[in-house]
Amino acid sequence: MDSYESVILVKNEVFVFKIPPRTSNRGYRAADWNLQEPQWTGRMRLVAKGDELIMKLEDKTTGELFAKCPIDKYPGLALEAVTDSSRYFVVRIQDDNGRSAYIGLGFGDRSDSFDLNVALQDHFKWLKKEQEGEQSQQQNLDLGFKDGETIKINMKITKKDGSEGSRTKRAGGMSVGGLLPPPPGGSRLPPPPSPQHAPAPTPGGPAPANTSEWGDFNSASATAQKPVTPANQQNWVQF
Repeated sequence: MDSYESVILVKNEVFVFKIPPRTSNRGYRAADWNLQEPQWTGRMRLVAKGDELIMKLEDKTTGELFAKCPIDKYPGLALEAVTDSSRYFVVRIQDDNGRSAYIGLGFGDRSDSFDLNVALQDHFKWLKKEQEGEQSQQQNLDLGFKDGETIKINMKITKKDGSEGSRTKRAGGMSVGGLLPPPPGGSRLPPPPSPQHAPAPTPGGPAPANTSEWGDFNSASATAQKPVTPANQQNWVQF
C-alpha cells in the first residue's frame, strides 16, 4: 500500500531570489541579494509522503509547480539559513532529471520562517522515533526461535572425589532415590537365619546362649536351662 501525502505546512506568500555563487565558507548573506526585486512570488507547501519530505513552490492561483526541493535532513544542504537574517534561506531545487540549482527563499514575516523551522524539526524528530521503534521491534522478533531451531545445554556434575558423571545427587543427607543412609557409627544387624540354614543343636547339650540378636525370645530358654529334646528341637526349628 502506497503512503498517502500529508501537508505539514502552507505559506501563501514566499519570495524567490536569484543568488550569486558562494565565495567563502562563511555561508550565504541575504544582503548580497537584490531583495527589492524578487524573481518569483507564490505559495509554499511542505509535503510529507512516507519518509520523503518535499518543499513545493507553486503558483498561488493555479497551483502550477514552479520548483521543488526534496529535504533529507535539517539543517542540511537542501535548506540552509543565511547568516544575516532569520527570514531568508538558500534552497536547493531539483527537476525530474536530477539537475539541481540554488535559489534564495524569503518570507515577509519572521513568524512564517519560525513556523517553517518548527515544522522541519518536528518532522525529523518524528521520523527518528519511527525508525528507532522499527529497529527495536525487529530486535525483539529476532529473539525468538526460528523454525526447527533448537538449543543444547551441557551440564557437568562433579563428585567430591573429582570424578564426573554422577547420576545420584545427595541433598540434606538423603539420596535422590529416597533411601536413608545408615546412622553414623552404626551397623546393620544381620537378618535371622532361615529355618533350613539354622544350626542343629548338639544332642543332650545346653541350649544356645542368649545373644543380643535374638532378644527376649531366648530368655525363657536361658532361664529354664532345659536340654534340647528332639521335640523341642523340632519346635524351635519350626518357629
